[in-house]
Amino acid sequence: MKRDDSYGDEEDVLSQPTPISTIVTPDDLRYENLGHAYNYRFIAKPDYFRLAHSPRQVEDAVREAVESGKRIAVRSGGHCGENFVAAPDVRIVLDLSPMSRVDFDREHNAFVIEAGASVGKMTDALFHQWGVTIPVGFCMGVGAGGHISGGGYGPLSRMLGLSVDHLYAVEVVVVDQHRNVSTVVATREENDPNRDLWWAHTGGGGGNFGVVTRYWMRSPDARGTDPAGLLPRPPSALHIAEARWPWGGLTETDFVRLTGNFLRWQLANSAVDSPDADLYALLDCPHRSAGDLTLHAQLPADSPRAHARMDAFLDALGAGVGTAPSVRRTSLPWLVASRYLAVPDTGPTAIGLRCKVKSADLRAPHSPEQLATLHGHLTRDDYRGTYAAVEYIAYGGKVNAVPSTATAIPRGALVKTFYMVTWKDSAEDEWHMRWIRELYRDIHASTGGVPVPNDVNTGAYINYADIDLADPEWNTSGVPWHELYYGENYAGLQEVKAKWDPLNIFRHALSITSPHATTQKEW
Repeated sequence: MKRDDSYGDEEDVLSQPTPISTIVTPDDLRYENLGHAYNYRFIAKPDYFRLAHSPRQVEDAVREAVESGKRIAVRSGGHCGENFVAAPDVRIVLDLSPMSRVDFDREHNAFVIEAGASVGKMTDALFHQWGVTIPVGFCMGVGAGGHISGGGYGPLSRMLGLSVDHLYAVEVVVVDQHRNVSTVVATREENDPNRDLWWAHTGGGGGNFGVVTRYWMRSPDARGTDPAGLLPRPPSALHIAEARWPWGGLTETDFVRLTGNFLRWQLANSAVDSPDADLYALLDCPHRSAGDLTLHAQLPADSPRAHARMDAFLDALGAGVGTAPSVRRTSLPWLVASRYLAVPDTGPTAIGLRCKVKSADLRAPHSPEQLATLHGHLTRDDYRGTYAAVEYIAYGGKVNAVPSTATAIPRGALVKTFYMVTWKDSAEDEWHMRWIRELYRDIHASTGGVPVPNDVNTGAYINYADIDLADPEWNTSGVPWHELYYGENYAGLQEVKAKWDPLNIFRHALSITSPHATTQKEW
């Protein structure tokens, strides 16, 4: 499908001219500010930043990079956990943050979301204007460009699936083997010759095939032309429970029992047709220097027996634990509640943060021995972190209603685990990095330090990028990083890479390689 220039390319919703593309060089006072994204471990220092306001400007920027022979990298929200954009050999950073429109496109009968729109803006605009939503995360500053292309999940995923389960089309600026730059729209329609490019953006991750400029969202089962019926409607309100267990009252036995209870409940109640698939919960297990164990749980306030079901969940969680938590219960309108759980990625506490993240997806519980190992690392006396934690996150439900090969992101997981450490002093980099690396390695000691897919693990999540999975010092399993992230879908992603980015222009430390990588040019 050719580019649709009639929407959002040269004019905004008020029919005013699109601002010109902005180039920011080192002598510009804006340069230093643009160099700092969310993770202060990596400061971008390209020849210049290019701020694009339209798909045509993106195409021009890519063409300029190709003609000059300079490596280009793309940023939408700037939340990458690794050095994919700020790598030293990146000479041009294409910043899509000005492209943040969320609108309804009647020609495609779908909602259009530009790549620079944040999760917060997507959520607000879709709900305020049409009363609909898509399942997205709760870190409100994350950009759509990377979030959706990596799969996209959040508190509503057990009920509604993944972000990409509602992806109708994607627009991508690509470069062919002759260095010709063009803009392509790829849809999920079976007869679309570009459908493979759509598929690659249903979990393949950003920075692999081209520059995503915008997405079109419409649920596969939606009918008609009324926008209010083309995406899911969120719950009107949520019933919320928050529980807290101070470290001082928890023995190792209590910790193992509490976390084990959480995992067993989630895995027993996460089938596609489970009556409790609408109950979402996150158990946050921080190092004891960083706070108490906390639980956030929620379900639609108008669902059958909502309060009684929450009671039963909390009872199951505390069974056999020697100390009782403090519990706070409330009900809030859905949009307010979505901010209630939101991760503060802006403001004084987030300024200057350095971070490292890891992930592992589970189809069965961690063993008592693994949980005891986790307890040991979280109670170490020789370590302190600004925030250092492992989160167990409810998953499954409608996520697994989709076959694993129907999208690029693998299916089958019932619980996600998210590992994160943050700090501010660069002199402490090695201390904090070693803590999280050793924790992750020891949790997965029986599978070579990484979550090799087996009866317990399904792998890892590409949106929580972790270059250690490609490092033989930390991955001794013999299983390559791409199998951990993509499983059996990697071969298909390689074919898409060879077709749409044959010169390997779009690449990073964990980028997909062509199946002909030995002969593929690295432009």
